[in-house]
Amino acid sequence: MKISEIYKAKKTVISLEIFPPKMDSSLETVFKTLDELKDIKPDFISVTYGAGGKAKDRTVEIASRIKQEYQIESLAHLTCISATKQQIKEILHDMRKSGIKNILAMRGDLPEDPDFEFPNPLHYEHAADLIREINETDDFSIGAACYPEGHIDCDNLVQDVKFLREKVDMGADFLISQLFFDNELFYRFMDAIDLAGIEVPVSAGILPVLNKHQILRITKLAGCELPPKFKRILDRYEHNPEALKEAGEAYAIEQIIDLMAWGVRGIHLYTMNKPDTAKRIIGNIDNIRRLQC
Repeated sequence: MKISEIYKAKKTVISLEIFPPKMDSSLETVFKTLDELKDIKPDFISVTYGAGGKAKDRTVEIASRIKQEYQIESLAHLTCISATKQQIKEILHDMRKSGIKNILAMRGDLPEDPDFEFPNPLHYEHAADLIREINETDDFSIGAACYPEGHIDCDNLVQDVKFLREKVDMGADFLISQLFFDNELFYRFMDAIDLAGIEVPVSAGILPVLNKHQILRITKLAGCELPPKFKRILDRYEHNPEALKEAGEAYAIEQIIDLMAWGVRGIHLYTMNKPDTAKRIIGNIDNIRRLQC
């Protein structure tokens, strides 16, 4: 089923995100995670994609097995900045062959390998280039990333919204936001894209905080602000891992309840492959979730 159709059928779409294990680890580790996550009954599960294409084969395999074995719709990430058109063509072929119907199309991060050889000239400079190509040649439901606080490589939010409008014009039919910790910033962003005429559904990306150093690293990379009440939680519980875990989960639950009361079209939970945390968070909003189906 296409994810664009899921948004039409449900008031609030609940989705989860997982990532493939490292290349030297067994795939069975992620399927143990999925064995537990399936009980949440998410509307779809997305599978991230390694920078430089390192995990592309695993992404396709995991997304296919989510759909075929767990009977849950899957969303396969696909990045393009380091790819050739032939490579993208081959990956799309593998996705079609595997029964995958949904793609999150992104520019992607630059490969970590300093000796990586990019196509010259680049075959894809922006996510919109990939979205246009997929839309013109295939029949996938295409998602795109959006950034409530602006993309870290973009000069300002106005320019970022302009680029987002281009993604939608090229064929993106739903959006998933980068993580954020201040709902008011998300609401302002939604006002901005509404003024820009962007009408496709948006899922809010929520990341539960379980480790102070991890979250400081992630927010630095993503360019996210930490509101004062969130900083107080980190400062108070940084040396008490169990208390920080509980406080982080509680903060995520509070965020989600507020977002659902506001009328968000979807909640996208970044699980970090931690099924217990995901189950507790979704379990705490189950009654609201059922009422909004």
